[in-house]
Amino acid sequence: MTSSAEKEPPKTSLRFFKYTLLYIMLIPFINWSFTWAPMIELPGLAAWAFNPVTIVTGIVLVVRDFAQREIGHEVLIAMGLALFLTYVTSGGALALASGVAFLISELVDYAIFTFTKYKLSTRVLLSSAIAAPIDTTAFLYGASYIRDAQFTVPNVVMSVGGKMFGALILWWLIRQRMERD
Repeated sequence: MTSSAEKEPPKTSLRFFKYTLLYIMLIPFINWSFTWAPMIELPGLAAWAFNPVTIVTGIVLVVRDFAQREIGHEVLIAMGLALFLTYVTSGGALALASGVAFLISELVDYAIFTFTKYKLSTRVLLSSAIAAPIDTTAFLYGASYIRDAQFTVPNVVMSVGGKMFGALILWWLIRQRMERD
């Protein structure tokens, strides 16, 4: 019988950093998507046009939570690398908008994961609930200087809703796993 320590991949393995690598790749991809994704109008609600990328942005906050479990506070280094990749792929203005938004949400996340003693599932949900509206507002406000019609009520609602939907799914999965263990 093997011990649980033997089941973990070595900390030099790329598998050990899988969420960190995913986090680094997701940020520039999603940011780049804001430069070209078409605005979609909801039928009968022409004023409710939104960028479809806003629906999936929530995965970044949740993946960040898992990356933070892998590398601790060095997640800020991963964020810096991802922002550099955003700069290379999408320009400085978008990298700045994203960086400000992530910095705000990282500070919220840092406080929750550092100073609270809640179960992991609760910290994931709480950090997303607090960070999602702040991150979304800051990013979409900055993105509106790069591309018109990004800082709108529909985009904010869809982005926060997408982030919270993703957070709820992962919260439920983590709780199920913790209950089994």
